[in-house]
Amino acid sequence: MKKWLLGMTLDELSGLVQSLGLPSFTSKQIAQWLYVKRVSDPALMTNLSKSARDQISEIAEVGGYTPVTIQTSSDGTKKYLFPSLTGEYIESVMIPDEDRATLCVSSQAGCKMGCKFCMTARMGFRGNLTAGEIISQFTGIEESNSLTNAVFMGMGEPLDNFNEVMKSIEILTAPWGFGWSPKRVTVSTIGVIPTLRRFLDESKAHLAVSLHNPYDSARRELMPMQKAYPIEEVVELIRQYDFTGQRRVSFEYIMFDNWNDSKREADALTRLLRGLECRINLIRFHKIPDFELSPSPDVKIEQFKKRLNDAGIVTTVRASRGEDILAACGLLSGTKGKNE
Repeated sequence: MKKWLLGMTLDELSGLVQSLGLPSFTSKQIAQWLYVKRVSDPALMTNLSKSARDQISEIAEVGGYTPVTIQTSSDGTKKYLFPSLTGEYIESVMIPDEDRATLCVSSQAGCKMGCKFCMTARMGFRGNLTAGEIISQFTGIEESNSLTNAVFMGMGEPLDNFNEVMKSIEILTAPWGFGWSPKRVTVSTIGVIPTLRRFLDESKAHLAVSLHNPYDSARRELMPMQKAYPIEEVVELIRQYDFTGQRRVSFEYIMFDNWNDSKREADALTRLLRGLECRINLIRFHKIPDFELSPSPDVKIEQFKKRLNDAGIVTTVRASRGEDILAACGLLSGTKGKNE
């Protein structure tokens, strides 16, 4: 099988070019064809010599996948199903919102974090995606050229696939790649501390932490990785970094009726996050089979939001999108759906 050019960084393209004895500037030319002009075949890279194109084509292809199904929600959200090199299917979700078009991108097939409220976790871990497979989700959808933002909140734990996720962010934000500002990219994590520290040191992208309960024992009930990465330690690490400027940290909080939606949890959140420049996004739970908890009523969510805002923590309720096509938070499972 030929190697994919898609997903290669400029350094990796430089290594490829050098191995073929081609001029060093060829790497930047290839990067422009891949990430700006989005060609599908090395033969189309017409400012390279015919000999260079033939050499590249002998060992490499552009790579990438096209979606096998597309589902469209009543609210305009689209869910794309892609094959992957693991043999599994993975999903990404395009969310339109006025002048924004955000891609919720997957970084793994399945997930090993074991969160009990998440359909992806029920798959178990099926394999990491390569940077090429991650970037393929951007280049393979109908809205590819109009995307404004990316959130690594699809299938998988991004910081459990650290190197490939960071390569894909480099491609998205480098001038030789997509040329996006890091402010257009958000990476979500449950708080994998070793790679979280590296992410905070090596990236300027926004951070979102899946919190869901401020109490250790309760969080551990639904999020087994709390045992390895306690939320108190995650927050303490985050406090070592500056989020008073353009970079942002948010905490994602799925609302479960009579489990994490009382005054007690709101006040504990206030204590946990006091003094940290951050925001909380409250998320309506989307019911999944064989799970005992239920969504919090809207009135409770609003009361919870008010208590946090009154305590000085900026808190919003995230609008649910794509629930009718199982594209909302926690519902991605890599199953084939009906074509649009």
